[in-house]
Amino acid sequence: MAPDSRRLALYPGSFDPFTYGHLDIVKSAVNLFDQLEITVAINSEKQGLLSVGERCEIIRETVADLPSVVVVPFEGLLVNHARRRGASALVRGLRQVSDFDYEFRMAFANRKLAPEIETVLLLTSEEHAFTSSSIVRDVLRWGGDISHFVPPTVARALEKHRSGK
Repeated sequence: MAPDSRRLALYPGSFDPFTYGHLDIVKSAVNLFDQLEITVAINSEKQGLLSVGERCEIIRETVADLPSVVVVPFEGLLVNHARRRGASALVRGLRQVSDFDYEFRMAFANRKLAPEIETVLLLTSEEHAFTSSSIVRDVLRWGGDISHFVPPTVARALEKHRSGK
């Protein structure tokens, strides 16, 4: 199969930080698509815990054993980027019922803008259903153990960040 005919999906998000729940979704998506691009959002109006460059590097280290996955920073309208990349789908993760309302609205907006690109909603495992990046940031801020919520590569980077090294 020619590289340009492979099915590519984009998994967009801020990933600040990348959690086990995110990794769950990545592992599910690589079973459904030939290639997966983790599209790390650049939001100049929002101060993140980690820079976009740091997030991309940490995620690359975390998914290094998944050869069909690439990590790309991105700013702008997602469906335009998806079209330029030739993506057939956008992957989004669901943890709880409360995620569904937002994802449902975004899927319909994206469908209106780019009807040729499907949105695929994947469920994270029950084990990580209550894990969120904001919980990780709170636990980190108050000196708690984040290793339950994030892969080791992420935990090491966040510990360095916490200690200012």
